[in-house]
Amino acid sequence: MSQSERSQTSTAIPEAEEGLRHLVLSRRILITVGSGGVGKTTAAAALGLLASRVGSRRALVMTIDPARRLATSLGLTGLTHDQQAVPPDKLRPHGLPPGLLHAMMLDPKRTFDDMVRRYAPDGATVDRLLHSKLYQQISARLAGAQEYAAMEKLHEIRQSGGYDLMVLDTPPTANAMDFLDAPRKMVEAVESPAVSLFVGSYRKAGKLSLGLLGFGAAYVVRRLARFTGGGFLDDIARFLADLSGLLGGMHDRAAQVMALLASDEVGFVVVTTPDPRSIDEAIGFHDRLVGSQRRPGAFVVNRVRPLREVDVEAGELARRLREEHGVADALAPRLASLLLESHAQLQSLARADAAEIDRLRRHCGEDIPCVQVPLFDQDVHDIGGLLELGRYLE
Repeated sequence: MSQSERSQTSTAIPEAEEGLRHLVLSRRILITVGSGGVGKTTAAAALGLLASRVGSRRALVMTIDPARRLATSLGLTGLTHDQQAVPPDKLRPHGLPPGLLHAMMLDPKRTFDDMVRRYAPDGATVDRLLHSKLYQQISARLAGAQEYAAMEKLHEIRQSGGYDLMVLDTPPTANAMDFLDAPRKMVEAVESPAVSLFVGSYRKAGKLSLGLLGFGAAYVVRRLARFTGGGFLDDIARFLADLSGLLGGMHDRAAQVMALLASDEVGFVVVTTPDPRSIDEAIGFHDRLVGSQRRPGAFVVNRVRPLREVDVEAGELARRLREEHGVADALAPRLASLLLESHAQLQSLARADAAEIDRLRRHCGEDIPCVQVPLFDQDVHDIGGLLELGRYLE
């Protein structure tokens, strides 16, 4: 899916043991996971389109990747935090019903803002947090913020009941499974012992009181104040006190999200390529899911080079080149040799791909559907390309 995703055509779709059709028809949420650059975003879009095509399901594809590929392939000028319907004029030429497929790009900052408005105890706390410079920095850059925001937004949209299927394209990072623990980690960060110490001191004294911190903590704060100023530390304590006021709502939502991820509503689609490093990461994703009492619903292996044995000798190929393609007599033997050599090299790569896919299946189990998508001859950049990809996924 990218030029490297579609650099060779395979016109015949192989018979699949079991495709992803059952997933897009039976699940409420599909989460695509995988390392960066394996075609995860394109696969997510193709799954959403497949759901609307084969099941007339109202689907939303939600991505965190700011790249324009998803918007372009769906015929949108750009993606925002607001849900957008794919334009009807992009769907009608393919006989697809309008109004079923939607897309959006998650904005973690806006998601956090909405969370503050929802969980803060009063309007004054909402105003202080949203206008806090600390909040504006942390809500956009805090480790795990993207993952937590994705889970928060996913749960919010699910509760609205507007879609039959939501497809989440997870962050393009090496730690794409961190979203599984994001709700728990976010709550633990806010109620850590150090934070609780700051908050307790601030609430009792109305400011950051060294006398209430204890000897060791007071010493550290005094040292920090030499560089940051006492006013800055008071600002931190006030911010943490306001933030801790959201804990009740965050606790409840975290529990709901974790229960949702463990339910039968959710299916995980691990996207990879036959590259050994990508297969290693796919196996790691599988093991992490299993360790969290979950299993992948399917594997999608992109950019698979097809095995095609050629039963022809150099002399016969040279004759065909001369008679069927008008190649000069003197050039035909050399060209035939080069073609057979190139094909042999390609088949060697194809056998390596097959071996890596077999390694994936042996480790993770033959009962998990594994869809192989061949290298295509051009980029997936429109609805037609997504439909072609969808036929393999189906």
